[in-house]
Amino acid sequence: MDFTIIIPAYNEAEGIVKVLSDLIRAKPGAPVIVVDDGSTDDTGDKARSVSGVKVITHKRNKGYGAALKTAIRAAQTEWIITYDSDGQHTPENIDAILKELDSDTDLVIGERQGYKGPWIRQPGKRLIGMVANFVTETKIPDYNSGLRAFRRKTVLQYMHLFPNGFSMSTTSTVCFLKEGLNVVWTPISITKRTGKSTVRPSDAVKTFMLIFRLTMLFSPLRIFLPSAVVLGLLTVGLVSYELVMFQNISDAGVALFTFTGILFFFGLLADQLAAVRREIGKHSS
Repeated sequence: MDFTIIIPAYNEAEGIVKVLSDLIRAKPGAPVIVVDDGSTDDTGDKARSVSGVKVITHKRNKGYGAALKTAIRAAQTEWIITYDSDGQHTPENIDAILKELDSDTDLVIGERQGYKGPWIRQPGKRLIGMVANFVTETKIPDYNSGLRAFRRKTVLQYMHLFPNGFSMSTTSTVCFLKEGLNVVWTPISITKRTGKSTVRPSDAVKTFMLIFRLTMLFSPLRIFLPSAVVLGLLTVGLVSYELVMFQNISDAGVALFTFTGILFFFGLLADQLAAVRREIGKHSS
């Protein structure tokens, strides 16, 4: 199987050498690309000290998604495997992924069993998971696992949709499902990370923005249509009441009727624009 392992890294000097050494030892000959995403420590230098690893450096911190995009563009193989730099994954996890790669598969996601990361991230993850399930109308076992494999030519078609930040994993999962591509999950186990987590309080705001972005990008009608229906029912109730009681329709009734129509047609427009945006990459890649 022809694959490249790509690893985004930001301030992971404490554990990057062990991660890469274990990986090279377990998967000799497999191309490994590390993107040092503007680290302020010596992550890049330590990664270069491991033989067999290609290191690409961002001069400034651009984000997890941006680092993945850089590595995807640099890779030359049919399949890409993403791998975390913090020691949570082991080479055995890759074996589980490789078993699922075949001609009918577009994306394989490592479904984390047991420990799933720092507790502080779990509430936000559950909320995003509920939204992802709602948008895709699918029960997603694990939507943002950092260990996954996908066809390079396929992911390039949708790269313009993926953000530069931490949410690229979630967005790509939802994208592949909404586009009707074949996504499979395989169980993996992870361990606690090496070094300090980069979670910040501002990530809570990013979580809510991600929820809004996912909905507007992939299923805007799932928000606008129910809202228009509720407003429509309120309008019918108000107008009916006014006609029976006063034989007249108030300005409020007219305004509510107008707003309901605008909301409905805005939802249709948003849905069409989202569909066009998703198609752009297919014809430009």
